[in-house]
Amino acid sequence: MYLSRHVTAHGPRWAADDHFLPEGLDLALLLKLSERGIRRVIETCLSDEIAAGELLPPIEPSQEVWAAGVTYLRSREARMAESETKDIYEKVYDADRVEVFFKGAGWRMRGTGHPIRVRKDSQWSVPEPELAIVVNASGDIVGYTVGNDVSSRDIEGANPLYLPQAKIYDGSCAIGPGIVIDGPQAQRDLPIHMTIERAGGVIYDGETNTSQLKRNVEEIADWLTRELAFPEGVIVLTGTCLVPPDEFTLRAGDRVRIRVGDLVLDNPVGD
Repeated sequence: MYLSRHVTAHGPRWAADDHFLPEGLDLALLLKLSERGIRRVIETCLSDEIAAGELLPPIEPSQEVWAAGVTYLRSREARMAESETKDIYEKVYDADRVEVFFKGAGWRMRGTGHPIRVRKDSQWSVPEPELAIVVNASGDIVGYTVGNDVSSRDIEGANPLYLPQAKIYDGSCAIGPGIVIDGPQAQRDLPIHMTIERAGGVIYDGETNTSQLKRNVEEIADWLTRELAFPEGVIVLTGTCLVPPDEFTLRAGDRVRIRVGDLVLDNPVGD
């Protein structure tokens, strides 16, 4: 089952498997339910009206996006290489506790086709392709989408306390194109592929798999929701291990395409 969110004349509207759901039925309401409950409601309410209109980020403005860090070995190595305080990344990679941080409110998210950005005061910025898990109000994983955690590596590398500035700014996160409703078992062996285009040519092409995650997705969701409630659910980026070479930095005019499973998130880089 696949959920998408569209522009219509009467405001945003959700669809399932390319057919519109009733107006007023949104993701915040659905994520109060279990996976089985979500499927049951959608099957009951699904209309014959074919979904149309520009795709929007698959999230409500009031919902939140969080992220986990240093969840792949390659990410640990990259963070240690860039940082002036190298040991903290090694410690968090090996620790029981997961690193989780706030990435942005739903209204800040960019959808597929919408421009992402790099900070003007950063000299070293990269896209980070990630499996994004969809967690309901009870803390259970009920689906997934694609995330791009755009990051300023030089700012975080100068001092880990600058992490919010490196991670949270206008245009620093894209999710989409939609949400696959499925549990964590379906997310353990998904291919992740990213290409970056510049001036009509591919300048980066990399692929990995979610099976390389050091921590399973349930563990990430558990640490985030252990002492923090999300009554409307939450989307959680699970980390990356596709890291462009150190000499690369993202520029305005580039294009980033990320595929997780069969979902493709495609974003130009704006000014």
